Amino acid sequence: MSAQKHIVILGAGESGVGAAILAKKEGWNVFVSDYGMIKPNFKATLEANAIELESGTHSLDRIMQADLIVKSPGIPDHVPVIVKAKEKGIKIISEIEFAGYYLKAKTIGITGSNGKTTTTMLIYHILKKAGLKVGLAGNVGQSLAKQVAEEDFDWYVLELSSFQLDDMNDFKVDIALLMNITPDHLDRYDYQMQKYVDAKFRILQNQTAADWFIYNLDDPIITAEVEKRTIMAKKAPFSLKEQVKVGAYLNEQQITININEKFTMSIHDLALKGKHNTQNSLAAGIASRILEIRKDVVRESLEDFVNVEHRLEFVAKVNGIEFINDSKATNINSTWFALESMTQPTVWIVGGVDKGNDYSELTELVKEKVKAIICLGKDNQKIIATFSGVVDTIVEANSAMEAVAYGYRLGSKDETVLLSPACASFDLFENYEDRGNQFKAAVRSL
Repeated sequence: MSAQKHIVILGAGESGVGAAILAKKEGWNVFVSDYGMIKPNFKATLEANAIELESGTHSLDRIMQADLIVKSPGIPDHVPVIVKAKEKGIKIISEIEFAGYYLKAKTIGITGSNGKTTTTMLIYHILKKAGLKVGLAGNVGQSLAKQVAEEDFDWYVLELSSFQLDDMNDFKVDIALLMNITPDHLDRYDYQMQKYVDAKFRILQNQTAADWFIYNLDDPIITAEVEKRTIMAKKAPFSLKEQVKVGAYLNEQQITININEKFTMSIHDLALKGKHNTQNSLAAGIASRILEIRKDVVRESLEDFVNVEHRLEFVAKVNGIEFINDSKATNINSTWFALESMTQPTVWIVGGVDKGNDYSELTELVKEKVKAIICLGKDNQKIIATFSGVVDTIVEANSAMEAVAYGYRLGSKDETVLLSPACASFDLFENYEDRGNQFKAAVRSL
């Protein structure tokens, strides 16, 4: 990339600030623009690096001078600044794509509607335990661009959302994982499922016969797409239903990984419980064995992994009532897995910003598992309409504190209060982490 070309970075969060640091190091003329207010720590980092910035506005004249725009994955394509830049023919990419211009390390990329964070963290855990020089980036960890600028890793484990993949064209992952595809973020894809599916399959772009594609054989959308597409990479599916020659599967309470010699392990020894977590363990196990990580390291890692915060996270037991924080469940499928793993009568806290949810998909599970529903959102009518007549008790709360108080009142000994919202959090909270943290604080104050 030519020195002294103009780069504009839209959004000054983790990814934007990281891209700015890398761009500055590589000799670009850098301008950072955030339509919102920049958080003090990010602003201080930009200023310390003598990077020009603006906050609370987009100066269109200045932005349109860019040779390249790096945009935050949270900025949709229909906002005026993006529309205008596209009309002018300015190239727009993601921070991951920009980092890729300077990346020398190899990469494992994980995407899917659900399970990608857990699988990403699990693979990172295994690689670290194996002694590899490995970084963690994408939707978790630090900005990839910042690490490319400042670190010297041999491998990166990347959690990639469809939004990030949308703005990636030349980037290639050496090992691609596709966990599952269920309706999510359809508001960003004109409510067309195929557009969302195509975004997820972008993880395969630029792969060669030397690369690997790990995918969920039990997912009907993925298997149909795999049949339709020409895939260059070596394929390694995982399944809970059928045995596979190259890949991994579950059979009679035992997982088998058929990559570089057979590896077997009882599911009772896995740290992560539940069917969806068995899939995550199978996928992570395949990736590890492709890298020829020793079996004893893989086994030990699958046994001692501690799951990510806000994902089916045990908070406390108060007078025999168990409180579980699954705030990261921002779609129906995530919440389906959470409810499916409940073994006690459950008071379910649900609601927030609806992304086109069809709550009826949960009806059978709710009938079986849920004794009461607490709606935690500004607009709960769709939830109430779906579950009236299915659950006798449905109440509404306007804060995490109020929701937890209701949960404590409606729950009994040997029952569970589960926060698994199936929705985004932006109506009442800053993000899902804020929602989960407020929930945990409220539980601990009981």
